[in-house]
Amino acid sequence: MAVTALVFYALFGVLGFGWRSALQYQRTGSTGFRGVTGRLGSLEWIAGTGFVVAIALGVVAPALQLAAVLHPIGVLTTPAVQTMGLVLALAGIVGTLYAQNQMGESWRIGVDPTETTDLVHTGVFGIVRNPIFTAMLVFGAGIMLLTPNPLALSGFALLLATIELQVRVVEEPYLRDRHGDTYRTYSRTVGRFVPRVGLT
Repeated sequence: MAVTALVFYALFGVLGFGWRSALQYQRTGSTGFRGVTGRLGSLEWIAGTGFVVAIALGVVAPALQLAAVLHPIGVLTTPAVQTMGLVLALAGIVGTLYAQNQMGESWRIGVDPTETTDLVHTGVFGIVRNPIFTAMLVFGAGIMLLTPNPLALSGFALLLATIELQVRVVEEPYLRDRHGDTYRTYSRTVGRFVPRVGLT
């Protein structure tokens, strides 16, 4: 399953980052990449850098398993677990692309505090506030289950932690600052990653 995990990761990268950035550039003249924010060592910097490291570990873990440097945890190599991994990885790719499309021209990777984009709060964004991150976590869980070695589990834990940090210390403060009461009302009624969970 390590080869399958690497193929899915390549597909996710090409579609979720490459194709989406090209489409954003075609629509707006910008790729949408804003990068890591904050000074070195700040929570914002840790969130952004940790996210990049987690993505890298998601590739390295199946590659090392394929090379027989790492070995999967035995109890997680059952056909049921592997099938669940396939389903989650595919669902994560589809969900990410769908949510990115619904975000339209407001789609960004990272935050530029000097710009103001439209607050998207309809469609799938009316169900959860961060559906792209939710879908990415579903994808990451699927990859972890396809290659359930210790590094893959650590990479997923890091992805979960850094997405949570990115949303709480970077994105939500930015959206509250830019959209004020409109965002506050939205965040009181729509869950952060899961419907009705994480209302603020």
